Amino acid sequence: MGYINAGELLPPALLREVQRHVDGAYLYVPRKYGEKRTWGGKTGIRGALLASNRGIVAKRRAGCTVADLSAAYFLSDKTIAKIIALAKRA
Repeated sequence: MGYINAGELLPPALLREVQRHVDGAYLYVPRKYGEKRTWGGKTGIRGALLASNRGIVAKRRAGCTVADLSAAYFLSDKTIAKIIALAKRA
């Protein structure tokens, strides 16, 4: 998300009205209802993490130890255990 200069975007009357409420501060304008994106939806990282987690669970079921998975995925033992526990609940 980038910042846009409101002076370059808004009509002068609207800019003055906004400045009455928020003069010189950053203002977040939320997306329209129904237009929100889920976390990781734009970059695809959510799907990549899900695939990685599925791989961790599959390797654990195949007999890999938590320590081996931690080293292979560069995660802590505790994080590997959380991923496995979440898969058991699902």
